[in-house]
Amino acid sequence: MEFDAIIIGGGLSGLTAGSLLAKSGLKVAVIEKSYNPGGSCGVFKRHGVTFDIGAAMLFGFGEAGFNAHRFVFNCLEQPIEVVKHDLLYCMHFKGHVIRFGADIDDFAAQLGTVFPSEQANIRRFYRDLEKMYGDVMVANPTYTTPDETEARGVLTSLIKHPLSYARFLGYLNKSARSLLENYFRDPEIFKFFDKITSTYCYATLEEAPAVLAAVMFVDNHVGGSYYPAGSTLFLPGKLEQVIEENRGTMVLETEVTGILFEHNRPVGVALSSGEKIFGRDLIYSGTVWNLYGKLIDRPNLNLARARWAARQVPTYPSVVLYARVDKAVIPPDTQPVEMLVGNPDHLDESEVTIYISSLDDQTLCDETSHVVLAIGPSFENWQQGEAADYLARKELEQARLIGVLENRFPGFGQAIRYAELATPRTIERYTNKNGGAVAGPKQMLGQHMFKRLHTRTEWDNLFCCGESTVMGTGTPTVTTTGIAAANAVLKKRGLRPYVYQPERKNMVRILTKPVTASKLYADVPAEIRSLMQKAARCEYCEHPYCSIGMQVQGRNLDIRGIMRRVTVGNLVGARKRLDAYCEEHQIKIETAPLDLTACESRCIQNTRNGQPVEIQAVIAGLLG
Repeated sequence: MEFDAIIIGGGLSGLTAGSLLAKSGLKVAVIEKSYNPGGSCGVFKRHGVTFDIGAAMLFGFGEAGFNAHRFVFNCLEQPIEVVKHDLLYCMHFKGHVIRFGADIDDFAAQLGTVFPSEQANIRRFYRDLEKMYGDVMVANPTYTTPDETEARGVLTSLIKHPLSYARFLGYLNKSARSLLENYFRDPEIFKFFDKITSTYCYATLEEAPAVLAAVMFVDNHVGGSYYPAGSTLFLPGKLEQVIEENRGTMVLETEVTGILFEHNRPVGVALSSGEKIFGRDLIYSGTVWNLYGKLIDRPNLNLARARWAARQVPTYPSVVLYARVDKAVIPPDTQPVEMLVGNPDHLDESEVTIYISSLDDQTLCDETSHVVLAIGPSFENWQQGEAADYLARKELEQARLIGVLENRFPGFGQAIRYAELATPRTIERYTNKNGGAVAGPKQMLGQHMFKRLHTRTEWDNLFCCGESTVMGTGTPTVTTTGIAAANAVLKKRGLRPYVYQPERKNMVRILTKPVTASKLYADVPAEIRSLMQKAARCEYCEHPYCSIGMQVQGRNLDIRGIMRRVTVGNLVGARKRLDAYCEEHQIKIETAPLDLTACESRCIQNTRNGQPVEIQAVIAGLLG
């Protein structure tokens, strides 16, 4: 098989690049190790309850600010529904509950009550940063990475706002602490800002570049935070939909084991299935360590470059607790995102960020419960140990995290209906994030910005995107790297890149809270919406027994993949999966309809409550 572009990795950055290229008419293949695209942005289900894997608070859908997600969906002409949280989040800091809202003046006044000696400096600090942010980020929107920014765009901004732009560039090689020292003296306020950079930049004030911190401090308010209505399944699912509706191919449950070279030039990839596929251009969206440590063979590897990659310092590994709890244990004033600061003086394992997305989206669980995701650092070595020891340590770690949450929600442990833990080992297994470092290489001085992977590599047809590249971690930032990689390919081919056009139709629909099944994609035709709702009951099982009922020559009908696609409205992709199976096994489905009775009998919902997913009805709907 040969493609115009091969995307290695189906996380958000890879899907963004693939969808934009497919929309531009290129024949694209996206290869992803998991059976679900999206990387850390996706879901799994347990007993009818939907849990977000990782990314559960998304910036970048707002009308203003750093709104890369909105830009992409507008470019793709792909509708998506989201819900906007009232607050970005709130932080529990030394007995104070600090609420990060949209009004920066209100926030500055609130912060002034926590640090009274710094009231005037807080107002000045945010006033200065807000002006710089408005002049540099908002006045001339650009959706690309710094290494791909054209000089003409920089010059335009520089001419319009010379002082703001000069200040912005001056922060490039300075620490966030040095920025704060221009305004503050109270040691306690430095601890507060350190918690912000540690959580969202995964770096301390001393490590984090001032240029990134300055943008984040303001964008925390201007952009706002959002959640994809219906769960985070919809964000990657809608990108996948564009790919499959535009001749693209999704190769899931398949890992790239190596990049193929001819005459020291990348020409394709080798797959874990034993197959080889070829492409004119390649976009890599994984980690820098896997690129230079696994995928490029020794004859084509620059050893100095490989040593540089190996020296990249990772962000700290994380553990994630997933829990379903009684609704009553979560107080009414709880926010969907809360940061618990256990130790104000330094980062330790008592620091946890909690996501309770069911507060704003009631489709995730029933009305008597809430789903909770709690993520925090882990400094244990999880990569070693026998199976029994590993499982015992998981139980202890789960109990520890439950204890942390008990401090915020008394009775939390007793209110748990279901819980499980993901360790750094789990995270690496399912997402290929080395050592469970969820944010890739640390975005710290010395390996920040231009000292990271660039969009363009030493080969003119191998491009990179994702959190190992210039912009680092975060859903809008990795999305921007996907835009940059796609545009680099398009420019190389003499095709029109994607740039900001104010007249583009807005495709982001913001629903009122809380999201319910009746509100979700209510404008979709009734027959399609009915199929989406039927398919949404599927649990997308890791080991789907339902498919065994359709086994032919050792291959199963991908019922899980069909249901996942139909859930988000990707009927074209679902039909492609069905047609591929029928073509492979010479089944004329129009004249000999599939009997899916055995599949429904094996459905986990049937064994649990006697109400299987209506697989037969969904397949019939696809054919109709």
